[in-house]
Amino acid sequence: MTIPGSAPQRFPGFDATRQAGTWDDVTKSVVLSRLIPPRSLVFFTAEEEPTARALVDCLLAQHDEPRIPVIEAIAERLLRKEGDGYRYSDMPEDGEAWKQSIAGLDADARARHGRPFWDLKDIDQKDLVQEVQDCKESWRGMPAGRVFSLWTRYACDAFYSHPWAWNEIGFGGPAYPRGYKNLGWSGREPWEVADASDLDPVPWAERVEAARRRHEGEEP
Repeated sequence: MTIPGSAPQRFPGFDATRQAGTWDDVTKSVVLSRLIPPRSLVFFTAEEEPTARALVDCLLAQHDEPRIPVIEAIAERLLRKEGDGYRYSDMPEDGEAWKQSIAGLDADARARHGRPFWDLKDIDQKDLVQEVQDCKESWRGMPAGRVFSLWTRYACDAFYSHPWAWNEIGFGGPAYPRGYKNLGWSGREPWEVADASDLDPVPWAERVEAARRRHEGEEP
């Protein structure tokens, strides 16, 4: 089994693809095809590709191997013009929005650091992306909030559609046609694996929220 990055396995030995025998042929073909080495990034130019890759790695904190091939999946989707079925009137088509925003990140990086976005330190990349997320107005001719939403929608869709991500979170894959029967809290199917970490995530989340409020001056 494989999980992205180098973090310890929370679900030791769990491999979602072992359930492939319970999927119908179409589902099996679609899911297993995601494990095939991706094609080259035809949609992005040679100049755009490094920044596009650095952006999604920054958004997903994919800094260690093995990496899920997120930017390749995004490029394939944009090439086929497979959007979300809608588009905001104040935004260009998704493909054009990606290209404009990548160019915008490079322009911001060069203006501030004298180098393209992909060539910056991780912390400098995060700062530039954070500025887009925090911006309440237009950024590079597009509503900043919609740009950030575009990035995260595509990145998360590509990441969590890959079986390696399923291994990381202990997700067994499509329920059809097998189904699930143990739907209660902490209930597990016979083929599922217990979480190796017994840490309660709530206190950690509360600490993160408290730190955010202090950073933004909402509390002393």
